[in-house]
Amino acid sequence: MNAASPGELLRMAMQSARSVLLTGPMFPDGDSIGACLALARAIEHLSSARVDVAGAIPLRYAWMPGADSILADEAVAADYDLVVVLDGDCRRLPPPVEAAFHAATMRGIIDHHSSTGPEDYDIALIDASAASTCEMVYELLIRWGIAVDVDLAALLYTGLIFDTGGFRHSNTTSETHRLAATLLDTGLDHTPINIAVLMERRPEGLKLLGHVLERVTFYGDGVVVVGVVDLQTCERLGCTVGDIEGIVDALVFTRGVALACLCVEKGPALVKLSLRSQKEVDVARLARQLHPGGGGHPRAAGVMIPEPLADLLTSLPGVLYEATIQG
Repeated sequence: MNAASPGELLRMAMQSARSVLLTGPMFPDGDSIGACLALARAIEHLSSARVDVAGAIPLRYAWMPGADSILADEAVAADYDLVVVLDGDCRRLPPPVEAAFHAATMRGIIDHHSSTGPEDYDIALIDASAASTCEMVYELLIRWGIAVDVDLAALLYTGLIFDTGGFRHSNTTSETHRLAATLLDTGLDHTPINIAVLMERRPEGLKLLGHVLERVTFYGDGVVVVGVVDLQTCERLGCTVGDIEGIVDALVFTRGVALACLCVEKGPALVKLSLRSQKEVDVARLARQLHPGGGGHPRAAGVMIPEPLADLLTSLPGVLYEATIQG
């Protein structure tokens, strides 16, 4: 008898569970949110389980179908039969969600990051060749016989465009475009989604973007560019986490730049680095070198560094430039 596939094991786990928690990383983006909300709708088709989605959702995603029912991380209790992490891994969960993850009877992962491994999960669906986690969720929906309506299409399309940068990044393939076409065939209006996810900014966010761009620093004859978002500036401008999204992409698409880094101060001794590269530099590997909790994609990755911002900015440029030399 052939062993059940991870997708089939996940379906069976969802059908037998009384309560399910879906969550993404500590700082969820369009792919993790879209994947969580899409899978939640799938579970409603397949199971009578109570389904919760947890996460701190930036305002730019508030329009998404089901976003108004998302639990704040602080509201999560450790009483779930099944917890599934989407587009992230259990090393980067907020503390209340991490507690629920470890207390659950079954733990699953659906992810496309090459830095994610199956070791901490009972059921692991990991495909580094997928352009987005939403693409993986779409394949599950089709396999489970769930029709994709316009609301599901909106959720999946959000993840698809976010993780491909609006089909600009190197993870975009012919399959990516075919899936986008299939989603548009549901009657989905893609224009407002592209604007909301990739382009629109609050006035506070626009001022923050200008602040960062005016102060960027180039290193190594322009192959490395570093931008900084400090807590004081965020507080002065009234910015939220969502206002920071996309700034690093404005840095990497600069002529001559091979590696871009946005340093975001999260506390007195905590800095989040968003890393992007265009071709040669594997920033997922670089993120893991900077800290064991780092990871992501070869061209887009992130890592939390437990160090004061000023100290980090002294040592970081040399490390980044060295990475461009090593490739």
